[in-house]
Amino acid sequence: MRSHRLEAVILAAGLIFATAARAEPMSKAQYKSAEERIEGDAKAAKAGCGALAGNAKDICVAEAKGNERVAKAELMAQYEPTAKHGKAARVARADASYAVAVEKCDDLAGNLKDVCVKEAKAAKVHALADATARKEITDANATAGKASADANAKAAAIGSDARHEASAEKLAADYAVAKEKCDVLAGEPKEACLADAKARFGQR
Repeated sequence: MRSHRLEAVILAAGLIFATAARAEPMSKAQYKSAEERIEGDAKAAKAGCGALAGNAKDICVAEAKGNERVAKAELMAQYEPTAKHGKAARVARADASYAVAVEKCDDLAGNLKDVCVKEAKAAKVHALADATARKEITDANATAGKASADANAKAAAIGSDARHEASAEKLAADYAVAKEKCDVLAGEPKEACLADAKARFGQR
């Protein structure tokens, strides 16, 4: 019964984080509702540990607490999908896995226990290093993306200026043609022709 309850918590947490990138924005009400469900699952999991004793109970409690922290961290990563919260979720998983692994090491003794603890610590170091690297990569990509956006904006501005300048040059050239055509006229007809040309080609 205990393991099924824990698996449900883990599955819920995993599904929350796995869909974070593609899910619709979560409202505050949805966040609070999901948080309450996680707390309810954790409470049930911890209650199930009461039937156990000794190290088995310690492991059970560590799993329940770890699953709750992971689920909440992953929920936050969905609610506010930032590199910081993404890292926090990965750190929570690393911490939870370490806590459970160390409790399991208590079933051993001597060198076997020492090795077990070292392996648990090494696994945590690996996970934390990966979490930090992932955040740095995400931050770097965001910075690069911003730089690219700035470059694109600058390019767009330059392009707009160039198009405006080209348009002005074209109008000036067309006006020169129209003005030249007015030269065959004289008096008021010529003045009217010139005025019409200035109006049509935006000249002063």
